[in-house]
Amino acid sequence: MSPHERMVTRIKSIYLYLKNKGKAVHSTELAEEFGYASRTIQRDLKTLEYNNLVKSTGKGKWVVT
Repeated sequence: MSPHERMVTRIKSIYLYLKNKGKAVHSTELAEEFGYASRTIQRDLKTLEYNNLVKSTGKGKWVVT
C-alpha cells in the first residue's frame, strides 16, 4: 500500500469513528485510538474540515457535520 493510500485509509477511519461515536470527540482520544501522533490526527482533521465533513466544536473536540 502506498503512503497516499495509507493516508486516505487513516482519514476515512477517523471520519467513520467520529460518525459512529455520534458526539464530540477530542483529538487526543483519536490519537490514542489510532496510535498516531496528535499532530498527524490534527492534520487529518483539518483535511476533513476543509472538505466540510467535520467541524471543531472548540478546545480540540470534533464532530461530523
